Amino acid sequence: MHLDHPDTYPHRHTYSAPTRPDGTRRALRIGLGGPVGSGKTATVAALCRTLRDELSIAVVTNDIYTREDAEFLLREAVLPPERITAVETGACPHTAIRDDISANLEAVEDLEEATGPLDLVLVESGGDNLTATFSKGLVDAQIFVIDVAGGDDIPRKGGPGVTTADLLVVNKTDLAPYVGVDLAGMARDAKAQRGELPVAFTSLAAEDGVAPVRDWVRERLAAWTATAP
Repeated sequence: MHLDHPDTYPHRHTYSAPTRPDGTRRALRIGLGGPVGSGKTATVAALCRTLRDELSIAVVTNDIYTREDAEFLLREAVLPPERITAVETGACPHTAIRDDISANLEAVEDLEEATGPLDLVLVESGGDNLTATFSKGLVDAQIFVIDVAGGDDIPRKGGPGVTTADLLVVNKTDLAPYVGVDLAGMARDAKAQRGELPVAFTSLAAEDGVAPVRDWVRERLAAWTATAP
């Protein structure tokens, strides 16, 4: 689920065509947003490691004035270098994922053209606040990542990222005992804010800690390819 803002978004940014110019199904695009330090880049890295042997993946990262997140992924060798690219937004990251998405669309399309047919493109936003959402013209689904170190009141406070993302990820659960966070309370608050939309609790420090997110991505991809032309 995404927020609709018909008075804000140009029509061409409201929905993204599901096919390539040749009529074949394009890659599924999933956006990852969330506050600074919540673990977005680490989640992207973990997803790439666990899915790269079964899927053709590429990544677009967004930072204001640097390529730091892309450079981290390159250092970690989670994918071949030609499958990772960076967008320097020059302003608040949400502007390039929600308002003027042209730079990100160009990056995604260039990756598909350069590396051949892709199954999955992950678009990571730069660190932003709880209001960050992705345009439907850019991604097909959105993951929003928060972490327990930010406080167990984050789900209760809500905000578009928490309440409307297709998947809410509560990361760094291993830190809960050290920061006095009630994970059960976070789960109840998230349920109250999100209804039936899913929530995943993760600890990337644990072996296969990204499993709940990976499984959700697999489900989204299966649904996406089932509707292929």
